[in-house]
Amino acid sequence: MGKADTKTTMKTLEFGANKLGLHLTSRQFEQFQVYYRELIDWNRRMNLTAITDYEEVQVKHFLDSLTVVQALKLPLSKGVKLIDVGTGAGIPGIPLKILLPEIELVLLDATKKKAGFLEHITEKLKIKNTRVVVGRAEEIAHKSEYRQQFDLVLSRAVAGLSALVELTLPFCAVGGRFIAQKKGSIETEVQSARQAIFLLGGELTDVKTVELSEFSDRRLLVVIDKVMETPAQYPRRPGIPAKRPLV
Repeated sequence: MGKADTKTTMKTLEFGANKLGLHLTSRQFEQFQVYYRELIDWNRRMNLTAITDYEEVQVKHFLDSLTVVQALKLPLSKGVKLIDVGTGAGIPGIPLKILLPEIELVLLDATKKKAGFLEHITEKLKIKNTRVVVGRAEEIAHKSEYRQQFDLVLSRAVAGLSALVELTLPFCAVGGRFIAQKKGSIETEVQSARQAIFLLGGELTDVKTVELSEFSDRRLLVVIDKVMETPAQYPRRPGIPAKRPLV
């Protein structure tokens, strides 16, 4: 499939990205095409995604990932460090790396099998400055090479917000930003997470609604800026943030 053909077949992604003010190159469309093909191929052997339809993947995985740009401080300078916590099949980290190739990306997931796919796809896509890390966020966040080292921390569909900030804000450098992708009615969830956000050194900056007709449900970006260092005792040991959220 040629580059022009690739772009033509990904019209759904192209139209949605244009609404976000993003104009993808033929090379980027080609990378998304490879990503889709490999995702579906590997999904036959392991559970990476329940969404496999060509159009749905373009919207619910690729375009959904790109909506994060609405909460970024653009343009991003070269060398910006991003970690995607609980990345699964690489969403949203890899689509953002395709869009912004200059960023340094860490993909964190607790499942070794998924990490195998991530290693494969990053090599297949020829994306540089990308590292795959296998482990629990509660443990990796206490390692000096990752603790408070990232300008951007992302997470999608991992946990309730009170637990999620404990899993993510320890990775975020002071002056950095955490963006959580959420769906549906989250007002109560946001309110109950305010204490956790404060304890972890964060400040709730915004809750942005994603205004794109491609999505049939309500999608939001919870934006939390890191204003103080995270106390050394957080995150607590594996499983505790989800079982006993800071509220």
